[in-house]
Amino acid sequence: MKLISVQELSEYLNTSTNFQLLDVREPYEVAICSIGGIHIPMGMLQERLTELDASIPTCVLCKTGKRAAAVANLLETDFGFSQVMVANGGIYAYALEIDNTLEVYE
Repeated sequence: MKLISVQELSEYLNTSTNFQLLDVREPYEVAICSIGGIHIPMGMLQERLTELDASIPTCVLCKTGKRAAAVANLLETDFGFSQVMVANGGIYAYALEIDNTLEVYE
């Protein structure tokens, strides 16, 4: 697992076609603000794993990075993903540093 900055995530979102963003926040969190990607709440990962492609780079996103790190570790150790990244600071940092139109929530 590799930590990436929200600036690096923004670059991936703007330039990469061979990349998937996995948002593991709860539905109510995604309803407040989202930057797209595949939304699979952390607790539903195993049952919805087929929605992800293990062969391409995957960046995991949550509110601050803690849940994303746990999911990234699981993707690597249990499900064979080899190119996993975590957006350091999560959607919170993305909203503060990249897109201040996103609503920050507690």
